[in-house]
Amino acid sequence: MALLDAVRADWREADLAPAERALCVFAERLTHHSRDMSEEDIVALRTVGFGDFEIHDAIQVVSYFNYINRVADAIHVDLEEEMPADPRR
Repeated sequence: MALLDAVRADWREADLAPAERALCVFAERLTHHSRDMSEEDIVALRTVGFGDFEIHDAIQVVSYFNYINRVADAIHVDLEEEMPADPRR
């Protein structure tokens, strides 16, 4: 539970394995700077052990969450009571 709390607070400060950290970096970059993604981003994942299928899956999952969050924001979907608007709370 401590790791989960640390990731929620700030994944950059959490005690993550190299592959987990690389995946978080990749996900954040894909979320905020998708137009700037390059082969270097893929190589960074391969360097820590991700294969093509895992990279494909990561792209699909990150992209889906970005998509569905934008849809929910656009139509003002109400959050469930047990889900805070800011997960760091």
